[in-house]
Parts: sequence; structure tokens; C-alpha cells
Amino acid sequence: MKRAILFFSTLLAVVQADAIGHLSSIELYDRQAQRTLPVYWHQGKAWVVGQPGNEYQIMLRNQSGSDVLAVVSVDGVNVITGETAAPSQSGYVIDGGSSVDIAGWRKSMQRTAAFYFTSLGDSYAARTGRPDNVGVIGVALYRRKAEPISIAPHDYRREAAPSEPLASGSAGNSQDRADSAARAPMAMQEKSLGTGHGRSETSYARQVEFERASRYPAERIEIRYDSYANLVARGVIPQREPYVPRREPQAFPGPFVPDPWR
Repeated sequence: MKRAILFFSTLLAVVQADAIGHLSSIELYDRQAQRTLPVYWHQGKAWVVGQPGNEYQIMLRNQSGSDVLAVVSVDGVNVITGETAAPSQSGYVIDGGSSVDIAGWRKSMQRTAAFYFTSLGDSYAARTGRPDNVGVIGVALYRRKAEPISIAPHDYRREAAPSEPLASGSAGNSQDRADSAARAPMAMQEKSLGTGHGRSETSYARQVEFERASRYPAERIEIRYDSYANLVARGVIPQREPYVPRREPQAFPGPFVPDPWR
């Protein structure tokens, strides 16, 4: 049984057009602009425009009727443990039909450090020696394993009711740690955006047990982000041709008939 984090959740809201995902949905919300960031689709990938300096939060909504575990990665880093992200790591448990807003890197069960859009060099991933995957947010979703039910065999020699169903239990074990050694930096596009390690905020959570129904995620969601100029340069956002007013012919342009030019 894996140990996970239960984030105090709110009731499920109506999913917006800019949310992506099926088992659960993901949206990015700009806290300064107070708006959900619109999603641009390009070559099968989802992109949003980030405004440098603006704080943002990841809005996850469980669209199923049962609990799910969401392992969340920002720039290739687990937002709870700070490890180089892997789906097998710790995540947030979201109740069926509920939602959570993840606004920062978890520092304790009471505090987080706010996410904000920033330059590549100022990103938390780059500052911890891991700049390779800056610019992408990922969520690996797991269903909870159903507890097997054991029913005592019926004794036909007695007219007694069968025993109550017994729910099996299992002991917790420690979370495997992924290799978090820093990798050599790779060349990246100039002025690409990353996510910084911002101001400390109050954010309460508690540890719970969650046994995954399968070894592999039931769903993986990824959403990429960069500046507006870079997304235009990549072809993610179509570049519109500037409007040039067309000169219309005039019926009465002058008072007299001029000589021919040639």
C-alpha cells in the first residue's frame, strides 16, 4: 500500500472548455489575471501561454465517482517530494466528484512555495540542476484498488446465517525513491518559460494510504507552456497577417484631364 497525500478538496465544478483529460481534468489558472488559460492544440499536444512573473495554479477535477491518485509533475519534478518525477511516486488523492487546486511546491503539510512563470534560469528545475524538461506539466492518474471480499463458506448442516463479509487489509510500506541525481544541462530555446519557487503560502494536507489498482496509470495528461512569442514562433499560435487597408478606386480623383505619361 502506497502512502499518498490527501489535499483538502472542494466540490466538483463545471468543467470548462479549456480543461483536458477524461478520468480527471486539468486546467491552468493565472492567479494574477484571474482567468483560466486557454488551451492551444498543436500536433496533438496541448499548450498554454504563460505570463512571466504571474503566479498560477493547477486545477484538477476528478470526473469519476471514485477516488483517484494524481501524481503531479512540473518541469519534470514531483511537486510534493521534489524528486525527478516518475509515475510511481507520491501524489494527491482526490475524492470522487471533487477537485483540488495545487498552487505550489509542497514544503510541509502546512506550507507550499507558489508556482510562478519565470525564465528558464530562474526555474526551480534549473536551479536544482534539472533544466531538461522545463515547460511541461504532467499528471499520472491511478484508480484505487478495490478491497477483495472474503465470504465464509455456508454450512448446510446448520440453519445459521453465514458470517459477515470480511474486508481484507494490508500493511503500509515505504515509498520507493527515484534517482534524483542531477543530469547535465541541455541546450534549450532562449527565453523559454519555466516555473519558479515562489513565496510561502498556507496549504493544508495530510497523509493517507492509497493502494493503486494497477502498476501503470489509468490516464496520463500533459500540458505544455511557453511565452506568447515562442508559441507563435513554434507555430502553435497561428501568426495572423497584419491588416493593410486596400486603396479603393475613386470616381472623381481630379478636376482636369492630365496628359498621358507616355
